[in-house]
Amino acid sequence: MVSPKKYLGQHFLTDDRIAGRIARLLPDDDDISVMEIGPGKGILTGHLLSIKTKKFLAVDIDRDAILYLGKKYPEKRHHFIHQDFLKMDSEVIHSDRWHIIGNFPYNISSQIFFKVLNNRQHILSVTCMIQKEVAQRIVSPPGSRTYGILSVILQAYFDVRHEFNVKPGSFFPPPKVISSVITLKRNDNKHLACNEELFLKIVKTTFNQRRKTIKNSLKTILLNLDGENELLFKRPEQLGVDEFVELTNWSAPRLKSHQ
Repeated sequence: MVSPKKYLGQHFLTDDRIAGRIARLLPDDDDISVMEIGPGKGILTGHLLSIKTKKFLAVDIDRDAILYLGKKYPEKRHHFIHQDFLKMDSEVIHSDRWHIIGNFPYNISSQIFFKVLNNRQHILSVTCMIQKEVAQRIVSPPGSRTYGILSVILQAYFDVRHEFNVKPGSFFPPPKVISSVITLKRNDNKHLACNEELFLKIVKTTFNQRRKTIKNSLKTILLNLDGENELLFKRPEQLGVDEFVELTNWSAPRLKSHQ
């Protein structure tokens, strides 16, 4: 028997109808490789195993969950891996091009997305259930109050979409928040038209001081900010991905030498 562990942030999905709805968001193609993060008691896993795929792996930091799934699906035992996805060896991720799916623990969902970003050339899509508040940040367009760092950097490489909300009663134990299912599909940007490391630095620096104009927030890392670039007089939530790329290219020759 697998009991939810508070320190792992586990809230097991109990609504089979919702699990099936999530599974159906995957591409209708039997040549896909699917990696489930945090299968728990396997309510979503059962639907995923019924789909014909090229490769399937379920990864969970909870040994009890992996042992339980191995007993429940003995013929699929080798598909279940006891490992922390955040520490997973890149060799496993880079062995294929994956469709990631899962009910992500709320307390590490942002870290999972950064792991996805770092391995984005090997990840075709992400279908996940996360806290509604985080989902809103990810799918928010420029100009929105919830638009932020995750919005920009995920939208730079993925087409993001809110699919549906899930009420607390669909879980055990029920969380204190509403959950949302979102999808991220890899876009055509293999690389941005700028220094991507500096792009990330610019995005983080400006949003960490989001009440300031971009000119004021970038004073800490740039020299010669007296130019006529109109982007400097905006706030970060007003800029889309393309404008952040433009700002990054403008900033590159002005970067302080010690940065």
